[in-house]
Amino acid sequence: MAIRQMKYLACLTAATVGGLGAVAPADAAERHVVHHGESIQRAVDAAKPGDTVFVEPGTYRESVLIKESRVTLRGAGHRTVIRPPTARAENACGRDGNGICVIGGPKHRLRDVTVRSLTVAGFKKNGVWATGTSRLRVRSVRARNNGQWGIALEKSVRSSIRRNTASGNGDAGIFLANTVEEEGGALDTRGTAIVDNRVVGNRIGITVRRTRKLRVDGNEITGNCGGVFVVGDESRPRAGDLSVSGNNVSDNNKHCPATKRLPFLQGIGIVLTGAEDTRVGGNLVNNNVGKSPLSGGIVLFPSFAKALNERNVITGNVALRNQPADLINHDPGGSGNRFVGNQCRTSDPAGLC
Repeated sequence: MAIRQMKYLACLTAATVGGLGAVAPADAAERHVVHHGESIQRAVDAAKPGDTVFVEPGTYRESVLIKESRVTLRGAGHRTVIRPPTARAENACGRDGNGICVIGGPKHRLRDVTVRSLTVAGFKKNGVWATGTSRLRVRSVRARNNGQWGIALEKSVRSSIRRNTASGNGDAGIFLANTVEEEGGALDTRGTAIVDNRVVGNRIGITVRRTRKLRVDGNEITGNCGGVFVVGDESRPRAGDLSVSGNNVSDNNKHCPATKRLPFLQGIGIVLTGAEDTRVGGNLVNNNVGKSPLSGGIVLFPSFAKALNERNVITGNVALRNQPADLINHDPGGSGNRFVGNQCRTSDPAGLC
């Protein structure tokens, strides 16, 4: 009798476990597939945290607004193209002239959103625009021929901008800032990484403005009017405490006219203006030639808000054939800036090589 009862309990346990395994959890992640001709936004609106929206090859005439955490928007590589709508935009992202928007807030950051493997092109303002995010990942995106920025983030932390191509955008290919519309001290980005991107033919390749604790590493930056801009001002905390390392910043000789903020740009490699404790190391900075006040290979320049560069270290770079010089310190009032162990031929003032 006891043996028969044990066999019954064993069978019951196996059936229960098997039954539980066969039932999907109520919150299991879903994959929403958008076929050519369908609405990406409708699928995004239906997505819950953990879901992926996969967009099949084709050209989609719309803007996409993401307002939910832990959502992935993924295309089929360069064959998935998002362009401006032909009619009036249906959401705030499109009405502002942007292609893809990831929108959080100061009290409710959007977390763990991924945008990857697609092209966003031809928008009046920005290709990808994000604000109020944490751990945003933008991967293998082509952002081209947008009116302002290719990929742009503000008020965002722990971001990962990797293996993207930003080309032909009206201002920076990749732009990172504390805020865009307000003044304020530099944002601690908590380790944001702008890594392994290709940034070609923009006004500026990569701009990091009033930010701290990040890295700009291993990017190819060429054919822009200017390569990398690290921008600070007199606000506190100061911009800086970041690294610009292992980048190829060459032939940024496109000519761009002056704006209200900046003089005309041409022949600019890496510029630090109003920054502190920034490490510029191991970069290849060649053939940046121009006559702008900011022209040259690696340039320290006082900010237009009169903030000085302080305690920056420029070391181990190969900077050759840049004009007016390979290494330039136009900020003699700054303190603690060091040029150490660089391979170069010309400098202003002399003796920095």
